[in-house]
Amino acid sequence: MTKPKANEPSFEEALEKLESIVSKMEDGDVPLADLLTQFEEGSKLLKQCESRLKEAELRIEQLKLNKTGGESFEPFQTTESND
Repeated sequence: MTKPKANEPSFEEALEKLESIVSKMEDGDVPLADLLTQFEEGSKLLKQCESRLKEAELRIEQLKLNKTGGESFEPFQTTESND
């Protein structure tokens, strides 16, 4: 699994920031200009988290292949579409 770039937060930090942004947005007390900025930041954090989760999933599949001598369990099914 690749390490985050120097300017990117860890998965846990990104998730915490994302949760904070969502909470602020749900409160409804954020001015529109700030709301747009927060939305953009949240979108970037979400992409980072999704990327790291996919990397972890691939790594788990690799570990299962190594442990079973080449036989893999059924692949993990996600709910997202493959566009």
